[in-house]
Amino acid sequence: MKVNVNKDACIGCGACAAICPDVFEMDDAGLSTVITEEVHSSLVDDAKEAIESCPTSAIVEE
Repeated sequence: MKVNVNKDACIGCGACAAICPDVFEMDDAGLSTVITEEVHSSLVDDAKEAIESCPTSAIVEE
């Protein structure tokens, strides 16, 4: 599984980084960024929860 953050849609709420800090972090601009290109199988459920929790649907699964 791969994920991507649409920076134009991200509002920097931080939910994704709070839910799945091994995949997402907040960058210097206060927006979410993906730490790892490929989501490890042990983190898929958390990554999907982060996707569903994003208030602007800025995170997409590729």
